[in-house]
Amino acid sequence: MPVALDKKVPDFAAAATGGEVKLSALKGKTVVLYFYPKDNTPGCTTEGSDFAAAYAKFKKAGAVVYGISRDSLKSHEGFKTKMGFPFELISDPEEKLCALFDVMKMKNMYGKQVRGVERSTFVIDSSGKLAREWRGVKVPGHVDEVLAFVQSLA
Repeated sequence: MPVALDKKVPDFAAAATGGEVKLSALKGKTVVLYFYPKDNTPGCTTEGSDFAAAYAKFKKAGAVVYGISRDSLKSHEGFKTKMGFPFELISDPEEKLCALFDVMKMKNMYGKQVRGVERSTFVIDSSGKLAREWRGVKVPGHVDEVLAFVQSLA
């Protein structure tokens, strides 16, 4: 069953750059999860760079940031290193987190219907509840909006 606003997010463990991420181990912190379609693509690179640029402010507000896509850990390691991201990237090739957060959608790619990740961001508050979600995200200005919301929780 997908997550719902103001409800506790079920605990999960996932492979990430820097080691496994467990939601239960992040209790007491605000958790920002941003789902993106693919490493090393223009929109995803811009979005990651925007989160990286604002990372110190997220940290100051008591938040941790994770990027999530279906790419392999190897791809994530390369992308993170190349871009110098200060946060970890979660690999979800089996789409477990994609299913939990209901981000898999049919999209048009060059006139073809393809199943892919809908760019989405979720904020889990320090008690483990889903506090806010953004779906069908447009990259410009998005990170500022997420940051303002996270700061309002602090």
